[in-house]
Amino acid sequence: MTTDATGTTTETPGTGTPPAGTTVTDEAVGSLAGTADPRLRELLAGLIRHLHAFARETRLTQEEWEKAVAFLTRTGQTCTDTRQEFILLSDVLGLSMLVETLNGNRAAGATESTVLGPFHMTESPVRELGADIDLVGGGEPCVVSGRVLSRDGTPLPGAVVDVWQADGNGFYDVQRPDVQPPGNGRGLFTADAGGRFWFRTCVPSPYPIPTDGPVGGLLHATGRHPYRPAHIHFIASADGHVPVTTHIFVAGTDHLDSDAVFAVKPSLVKDFARTDDPSLAGEFGVANPFRHARFDLVLERS
Repeated sequence: MTTDATGTTTETPGTGTPPAGTTVTDEAVGSLAGTADPRLRELLAGLIRHLHAFARETRLTQEEWEKAVAFLTRTGQTCTDTRQEFILLSDVLGLSMLVETLNGNRAAGATESTVLGPFHMTESPVRELGADIDLVGGGEPCVVSGRVLSRDGTPLPGAVVDVWQADGNGFYDVQRPDVQPPGNGRGLFTADAGGRFWFRTCVPSPYPIPTDGPVGGLLHATGRHPYRPAHIHFIASADGHVPVTTHIFVAGTDHLDSDAVFAVKPSLVKDFARTDDPSLAGEFGVANPFRHARFDLVLERS
C-alpha cells in the first residue's frame, strides 16, 4: 500500500489493505466506528476531517508540523493553577468568542454573554453588598450598581453575582501575588430582596493580555497588539434561570474596536459617569464626586 501527497491510499492487491482510493482521512475517521459515545465520535470525526483538509489546503510541511507541535507543547507547559494559556490561545484565535456566540444566544432583552477569559482561576471571596473589592488602591474610585432581573422585569432576590477585574494598573491578583493580596478585584455578592447589587472598586483600565508565553509570541509574529479595553467580568445566576457570563466595558476606553479577544458587544459598553451627588456618595460610602456605573443583569428562564 502506498499513500500519495494528497493522502490517497492505493491498495496493494492481496495484502488486505484498504480499497483503492481510500484516503488516510477515511481510515482515521473509520477507526472511530467503535466509539461508544456518538457525540464524541461526531466531534472527533469532524476534527480529523477539518485538520486533514487544512493540511492539504496549505500543503503543510514536516517542519511546520513540528513547529506547531512544539508550540502546543509550550502552551501546555505554560499553564499553571493560576494561568490558562490554552484559554488565552482560544481567546486570541476568536474560538472562545465563537463558541460563546454559538451557545450563548439569548432571548431578546436578556443580557448578552461574552468570553470567560483566562483569569477566572480562583474562587471569588464572599463579600457583603457595598464592599470594596479594590484592596490596594491606585485607581480612580467608583461604584458599580444594578439589579438582577428575569426577562419580564421581575427582580431576582438572592441572585448570585460573581465579579472579577484587574487592578488600576491592569493586573489581576494571580498575576502579581507579591503586590496584590489574594481576592483583590474579586467578589461574590448576593442580591438583596429587590434583586439589587452594588459594590465599590476602581475604574478599570485597558491592559495587555500576558505576552510572556507562546500566545504572546504568536501575537508578535502576526503583528497584533495584546490589549483589551477596560472591563469588569460578571457571572450572574439565579434559581430557575440560565446563568450569564459577561463583561461591562468602559465607554470611551481605548481598544473597544480592536479587543485582542474579540469580546466587545455594543450592549455591554457602559458609561462610568462622573456623579456629583453628596447624598448618594454618602449612601455608597465614597467621597463625592465619584464615578458610577449602573446596569442590570437580565436572565432568561431555564
